[in-house]
Amino acid sequence: MSVGAGERYRPISDYAMIGDMHSAALISSDGSMDWCCFPHFDDPAVFCRILDSDKGGYFAITPASKSAVSRKYVEDSNVLETRHDTAEGAARVFDLMPVEKVAHEEGSKHSLHSVYRILEGLEGTVAFDVVFKPTFGFAENKTDIRVEAGKVVATCGEETLLLSSPAVFAPSGAGFVSATVRVRKGEKFCFGLFYFKGEGRDPLKKPADYQGDLDETVAFWRAWLSRCRYHGYHADLVRRSALVLKLLIYEPTGALIAAPTTSLPEEIGGVRNWDYRFSWIRDSTLILSALMELDYQDEALRFFRWIESLQEKASLQIMYTIHGSPDIPERELAHLEGYKKSSPVRVGNAAAAQTQLDRFGQLLNAAYYCYKKIAPPAENIRSFLSGLVDEACLHWKDPDHGIWEVRDRPRHYLHSKLMCWVALDRGIKLAELGVLEGPLERWIGVREEISTEILQRGYNSRIGAFTQSFDSDTLDASALTVPLVGFLPFDDPRVLSTVDVVRRRLVSNGLVYRYLNDDGLPGGEGTFLLCTFWLVDNLANQGCLDEAKALFESVAKHANNVGLFSEEIDPKSGELLGNFPQGFTHLALIRSAIHIQNAEERQRAKRS
Repeated sequence: MSVGAGERYRPISDYAMIGDMHSAALISSDGSMDWCCFPHFDDPAVFCRILDSDKGGYFAITPASKSAVSRKYVEDSNVLETRHDTAEGAARVFDLMPVEKVAHEEGSKHSLHSVYRILEGLEGTVAFDVVFKPTFGFAENKTDIRVEAGKVVATCGEETLLLSSPAVFAPSGAGFVSATVRVRKGEKFCFGLFYFKGEGRDPLKKPADYQGDLDETVAFWRAWLSRCRYHGYHADLVRRSALVLKLLIYEPTGALIAAPTTSLPEEIGGVRNWDYRFSWIRDSTLILSALMELDYQDEALRFFRWIESLQEKASLQIMYTIHGSPDIPERELAHLEGYKKSSPVRVGNAAAAQTQLDRFGQLLNAAYYCYKKIAPPAENIRSFLSGLVDEACLHWKDPDHGIWEVRDRPRHYLHSKLMCWVALDRGIKLAELGVLEGPLERWIGVREEISTEILQRGYNSRIGAFTQSFDSDTLDASALTVPLVGFLPFDDPRVLSTVDVVRRRLVSNGLVYRYLNDDGLPGGEGTFLLCTFWLVDNLANQGCLDEAKALFESVAKHANNVGLFSEEIDPKSGELLGNFPQGFTHLALIRSAIHIQNAEERQRAKRS
């Protein structure tokens, strides 16, 4: 009897992430590293079993016998600790990418990227099977692998993966090597995986200090998290989300990726499989706003310095590579079957060429927030920001592809018009503060014109809600942002009615769909966690605090056992869907917790 695709794949929720702010890896609860791109987030994967269980590479350290698994991140860090209890004893594995070991020269061939996997015996003697199967270039390129004394060397062109290991590996002749190790109480076996380019290098010339680097990496993350001053509602989830968001920042440039994976499906077996390993202006500014709420200023300032470097490009694009390139061609990897046979597998993202008007408002809103929380924008970016306000004036009447990047004909999306209003509103506020220069009277006039159009054509009195696009009766959860950006107060009757309609028509098992209308692609998708948190925000600010908290906590239950969320959830099965972990979801969780915390404080103030 053949094995089904579902049985050959771990649930998305089974994975934990480690990273060094250059790249990231996903590791399953049984100890298999099934996803990792080297040297950077958006480079081809060297392990991609998560996208093809047969062809994709992996690096597994798994108990040879049945084990009870428990795992967690070492407190206040991004170092993963997995404990295995077997009939023979107990052992644990520490997984990490040493954050201080990567050279910061962008694009340097001398950068050394590494993963440490430290196996430690706790009780008795436990046997582990170790399998090393690298597959360079998304398993598209030929990988040569050889066993030498104390190491395994895999090469493809000028790329090398070197595994330093205490195990005695046996070549298989099938592109992988394997070994069995037995660890007794008190013993440690250290596996070091090193990626580099170029010939004649030996990263093992100086033995790695595994324990020292482990301690340094834990200390690095703890020092970073100690700057977080939030200790309010669900501080545990907020602080874990902050650590996740930090892992999504590309250290050399300050760019932020949406997620570290590609093509994890929005519907099992469906075609909505996209590459999220790039820096969207929208996602980045929302993530930065969430981090600024937690008093992280350096990340925002570095991002704006990166934005400054993009000014020499043509007009502002909706996304860039982490190196700042606007060229993100999309192609399909037909040789990979996709997660649970969800094809196609895509790399690159054609949406980079779309028109999305919300980018003006997202960036100006972040700049305004940065000004209020940190410091005025740098002098050389002020004219750039003023230019964005002018662009919003010129283009707000244009149709576009909207926040959801619909691969269908352009429309006059409500959210896009709303964010053009935000661009004008924040630009006006910055001008009134003397930060920006521009035709203030014109900006004020255009802001009023957009406001009038949104109220007249974006709100459908027949269904009692703001709709997906002008003059339509299609519902879209992005309408929940109307009060969140300050366009209308939370208690405006049109806002209250919109929230009510969304709850009646877009909610399934307490979770919110983005929309349910045809969008030009076959199949469907799961409920969207960002939208669900938007509903939490509205309820909290409308005084429905108990309902807001109940909804927040119902969503929180969908986190995996180390606190990570994907983009979407199947409302029937509870299965995590979409790229993982997803920055959108973690930033929304942070902001919703803060909304609830602020609402609780207002409620206490009223009682006193």
